[in-house]
Amino acid sequence: MTADLVYVLAGMSLFLAVLLPVLLDRIAISAPMVLLLVGALIGLLPQFGGMDVDPRDHPAFTEHLTEVTVIVALMGVGLALDRPLDLRKPRTWHGWGTTWRLLGIAMPLTIASVALVGWGLGLAPAAAILLGAVLAPTDPVLASDVQVAGPTSGAQLAPEEVSEIDERDEVRFALTSEAGLNDGLAFPFVYFAIMVATMGPLSEWGLSWFAWELVGKIVVGVAVGAVVGWGLAKVAFRSSRPALRLAETGEPLLALAAVLLSYGLAEVSGGYGFLSVFACGMALRSAERGHEYHAHMHGVVERLERLLTLAVLLLLGVAMTNGLLQSLTWEAVALSVCLIFVFRPVAGWLSLGMNPPRPRPGSHALGRRERRATALLGVRGVGSLYYIAYGTNQADFGNTELLWATVAFTVALSVIVHGVAAKPVMRRLDADRAA
Repeated sequence: MTADLVYVLAGMSLFLAVLLPVLLDRIAISAPMVLLLVGALIGLLPQFGGMDVDPRDHPAFTEHLTEVTVIVALMGVGLALDRPLDLRKPRTWHGWGTTWRLLGIAMPLTIASVALVGWGLGLAPAAAILLGAVLAPTDPVLASDVQVAGPTSGAQLAPEEVSEIDERDEVRFALTSEAGLNDGLAFPFVYFAIMVATMGPLSEWGLSWFAWELVGKIVVGVAVGAVVGWGLAKVAFRSSRPALRLAETGEPLLALAAVLLSYGLAEVSGGYGFLSVFACGMALRSAERGHEYHAHMHGVVERLERLLTLAVLLLLGVAMTNGLLQSLTWEAVALSVCLIFVFRPVAGWLSLGMNPPRPRPGSHALGRRERRATALLGVRGVGSLYYIAYGTNQADFGNTELLWATVAFTVALSVIVHGVAAKPVMRRLDADRAA
């Protein structure tokens, strides 16, 4: 009977996943909120009271499920961003100024804040650093309400405008590009925590961490992703053989091949696969930027991401009502609340306030209200679940139950707070922009 009921619940949940984006379009409730609640209610049913879905009991499965969810989402983000980024054109770098400040200032400040408070609340130094690294990155999976909608096709623009495609909404662009990059950039700090836990004094490995984990792996990951994306784009758009020009046939599964190739090759090469997937998506997007094929690829990725997110949120909800939060303390709750309402907003506000006195050509400035929105709407989600699974699988940080409970509670709190706030805030900004 229980096995049959699983099919019923899975079908109902999938039906919800299909309907919710449409039904909740004008309501200050997000689809992740509903899916997490459905999972929690399923966990309370007598038939599922003893269901063993605790991520701590299935570390490898949890790590790989969240890993696949994140890399699929990162490809979607890379394909969705219209604003170009070219190493050979400094003007394109200036257009990403808000992103660099969020990554270079807000993220390290958030890591340090969480780590210091966690250490002050009794966590070991390695565990406190891991918690900071896990909770600092914003999420590309659960932030659909505050991200750019998707690739703009040439069919939507006049021919002379195709080469000038750009996001007009700086808040959505900043949050989308930040989520695309900082999931990969959190890895050096996760490795830092692992090394603190396993490799003794900092003097013995600090230099190698800086040279390889912080610099080398980032360079390798971005380079591999860019090369894979460039190669696939050359085949899909410009191959001398018509049968290989997938953009003409409209076959969108190339996006999934790009996800697996870029991630796998980067990991085999020793680089960061998350950054590689995002760079691959950006490289694909830069080829024939106005072509409608990008929208087809993004659509496939978006649907797969929705299915994977459904599975993650349902399982997380079931686990939360079946013992995952038993080790949660009031101090951990206070830390989570401070992260959502204090650490990230303050760090984001400070970083976005550091505009150059003379904006360079191609740069994009944020107004005061836009700065507040960008600083506030930093969603925590599946990326944090992946990093805590990965970190605790690599080393013993002690009190793993408390770390998992804190991360799960923070993700749930972020889903609720940002799910309620995102639509009203973004509607207000859209109205201001239209006025």
